[in-house]
Amino acid sequence: MAATTAVENKLTDHELNPGYTTTRDSESVLADSGELQEYVVDFLEKEIGSDLKSLKAVGDLLGKLREENNVLEKQVLTESSSVPPKVSAALSAAEESRCSLEDLLQREQLISNVLHQHLQGAQPWMDNLGQTLNQVNTIERHMKYLQCLQHIEELSAEVQQCLMTSSVWDAIKAVERMAVLDTGLNQSGCSHLQDFLRETLNFWHKIIKDRLASDFEKVLSQLHWPIISPPTQSLTPTVNSHEITSQLELLVIQLLALQTSDDLISQRALASSQGGPSTQPVSSVTPSTQAPPLCLPIQIMLLPLSRRFRYHFYGNRQTNSLSKPEWYLTQVLMWMGNSSTFMEEKIQPILDRAGVTISARVELCRGLLSLVQEKVANDASKLLYDDALFCHLVEEVLQFEKELRSNQSYPAMLPGLLHLLLEDTTLQKWLTVEKKMAVEKVDTMLSAEGAWSSQYKDISDMDELKAPDCAETFMTLLQVITERYRALPCPSAQLKFLELQRELVDDFRIRLTQVMKEESRCPLGLRYCAILNAVNYISTILGDWGDNVFFLQLQQAAVSLGEEVVLGGLGVMEVGRLASLEGSLFEGLLALLERLKGDMMGRLLDGIMREITEKAKPYHQDRWFSLPSQQDQSTMSLSSSACPMMLCVRDRLLNLQQILSLSLFQQAWQGLAERLDNFLYQDVILSNHFSDGGATQLQFDMTRNLFPLFGHYCKRPENFFKHVKEACIILCLNVGSAILLRNFLKESEEEMRDWAGGGDPPPEYALNELGVYCLAPCDVLILLNLRASWPGQ
Repeated sequence: MAATTAVENKLTDHELNPGYTTTRDSESVLADSGELQEYVVDFLEKEIGSDLKSLKAVGDLLGKLREENNVLEKQVLTESSSVPPKVSAALSAAEESRCSLEDLLQREQLISNVLHQHLQGAQPWMDNLGQTLNQVNTIERHMKYLQCLQHIEELSAEVQQCLMTSSVWDAIKAVERMAVLDTGLNQSGCSHLQDFLRETLNFWHKIIKDRLASDFEKVLSQLHWPIISPPTQSLTPTVNSHEITSQLELLVIQLLALQTSDDLISQRALASSQGGPSTQPVSSVTPSTQAPPLCLPIQIMLLPLSRRFRYHFYGNRQTNSLSKPEWYLTQVLMWMGNSSTFMEEKIQPILDRAGVTISARVELCRGLLSLVQEKVANDASKLLYDDALFCHLVEEVLQFEKELRSNQSYPAMLPGLLHLLLEDTTLQKWLTVEKKMAVEKVDTMLSAEGAWSSQYKDISDMDELKAPDCAETFMTLLQVITERYRALPCPSAQLKFLELQRELVDDFRIRLTQVMKEESRCPLGLRYCAILNAVNYISTILGDWGDNVFFLQLQQAAVSLGEEVVLGGLGVMEVGRLASLEGSLFEGLLALLERLKGDMMGRLLDGIMREITEKAKPYHQDRWFSLPSQQDQSTMSLSSSACPMMLCVRDRLLNLQQILSLSLFQQAWQGLAERLDNFLYQDVILSNHFSDGGATQLQFDMTRNLFPLFGHYCKRPENFFKHVKEACIILCLNVGSAILLRNFLKESEEEMRDWAGGGDPPPEYALNELGVYCLAPCDVLILLNLRASWPGQ
């Protein structure tokens, strides 16, 4: 059937489209005709075959094809005849739409003309009406202006009437409504009206405030305020105490009601002072986040203290001394402490009953602190060129801040004095002075007579690290710097001090390196070992700092802030390790210190080994191949030639234990054991031949004399002399075992059997059975060849 369809398609192209071949060139027509003939022949062969009897089916096949062809023609004719009516209908609809659109456009033009004529005729009416409306608006604004002015005058008259009749509450309420009206006029353009309202508000507010303040001060004086000295029981009023307390509460509540207008006037005064010229920037006195205004009753209570402060600590008074900032700082702390009981017992209950959620004691501290902030800011700007006085001021400010937060329980979210030290000029001066004074102290401590001796050398329990005095003093200096900047509220400033500390540590390391090079000619001297102890001590302390919570917080701050000063030069991987707390900010310094410590330890051990090597020359030259055999080791004694070497090792170990810290001594004796093991194996054992007696004597010298020297510091010292121990095992084998082992090792070396392939076990297993794990089979063969006598020789 598929073949039939293909033929129909070919015939359809020729029968139903007579002009089919006319659209092609002659070559294409010939090519298509040839393809068609081939296709027809293939089709007939497939349908009829080569059987001549089946040719009668050709007529049926031709009839079937004609019927299918007729069906296809009808389908084509039906489709082609249905297309023109649809196109005609679409064209008719489009024509109707075009006509309708033209009609609408004509109507729109007509209406537009009529509307334009109407607007031209109504324009005079619109102009007249606009003028009238503008006049009405102007009159209405004037009316509102006059009404507002009248309202201000009515409020002013009401306040005056209330004050004349002593109705203070009503006067306060009228002033508060006046303040609300002033807030509502902020967006208006009536500047003269605003000025008039503010002048009126300030006028009546001042009168009411002065009256209340006068009465309040009288009541406070009866309660012996201000409390300059520590309060005593005799100061408590005994006459009319209840009446005074009632007056105090009434006045405090009235002053609190006047707070809204007072805050408005204070904010406006602050804005005008900031807008105008100023001799001192506000940021130098106040932190970046402005605190709310002080409570009005507290402002009045602060007036006598403020007068006393300015009287004593400004002007030409002797108490106003730049060299004595502790005078006014201590005085303010005393006022805070002396007044705390009065504020908590007298003022705080009134505030609680009035529903005011503030602390009277904290408010008083805030007010007194503002006086100190202004004074410190003024003094700091004058001391930028005097290092000693500037340092003294910083120390006193830090001490004041500590006592303020601890003794006075001043809230941490409120600013104290530390923000004054964070200004660019002040902070840079602080950093410069810290570095200068630290460098001077380092110079002094390194040149001191006892710089390289430990101050705890006579106290064994406290002298584990055996740090020299210069190193301990230096780390104490760094710790003091840390305590000074720890309380700063700005992580960025803290990181600057941390970078200063890292610079000081690196500078001290360089100084130690210079002194070490001078002392390297005598690496066994006390000063050289003291330098090594100093490097180890500093490295240990910095390692502990890396795990300290404070420095971990600084590390996170450095990563989050992206501080180039601290993270400069670090790659992405290193910064990632710092962020995940896998590393520390002291890693670079620790690496340099460890390198210096390793270099110094190597020089120290090299010096000891030179001395031991010199003492070991007679032992090395002994006639090991001719020593007689000794069966009883109980009668044996140490080789006389080994005595100088053994004494040297013993003395050096005792000396190192006394002058090195515990951790350094552990490294020293283990390194010495490793080098001594290598020296004895290479220069004594491999350089000689041994008889049975010589091997026995060597084993006795090592196991009974050398190894016990190190047994004071570990349980199994022979494990640190693996080459010597195993060489002694091989040299002391009996003759039969030695012959068997040598033959076995030679055969293994020649045959190179693979144990995994099913042969004999490798030679290492045989050596392990003897207790030999470090030496290779080839080394064992060399040792066996060092035996002086074999049977048959």
